[in-house]
Amino acid sequence: MKHPLLVLFLVSIVSIRSFSQAQKPANAPLIYGEPIRLEQAEKVMTAATVEASKNNWTMAIAIVDAGGNLVLFKKMDNTQLGSIEVAKSKATTANNFKRPTKVLEEAVAGGGIGLRLLSISGITALEGGELIIENGKIIGAIGVSGAQSTQDGQVARAGTAVIN
Repeated sequence: MKHPLLVLFLVSIVSIRSFSQAQKPANAPLIYGEPIRLEQAEKVMTAATVEASKNNWTMAIAIVDAGGNLVLFKKMDNTQLGSIEVAKSKATTANNFKRPTKVLEEAVAGGGIGLRLLSISGITALEGGELIIENGKIIGAIGVSGAQSTQDGQVARAGTAVIN
């Protein structure tokens, strides 16, 4: 071989290009898929309710479809009434802004530019809203309220684990 470095360089380029084409970019935007079906929402609800009950937390749990429409709702006995609207809002916030509400909570907690989120109508920047993803697409979201935000998030993630 007259130019072993050139050959090595070309092989490296081909290998890197093949690898990058085979990989989905980490920052690829999420897209909406078909809306969650009632059967799927019931599985998510059951898993979330089991997690809440296991920890003796009373919760309001809302599941919305990819369009932000309420599909299923449950308020466990003795849940504070204020949690009803908060759960719905967490679910729609996660769905409409394509991210867990914890991300928004952290942005607000960080101050500075993150505080601008407080001026946007329809945002609930409290942990407890999670996306429901199937085959890489958003099919809906779950919102949970009734305990501390971290506990709400734990219950929401337990629900999404049956599908995500």
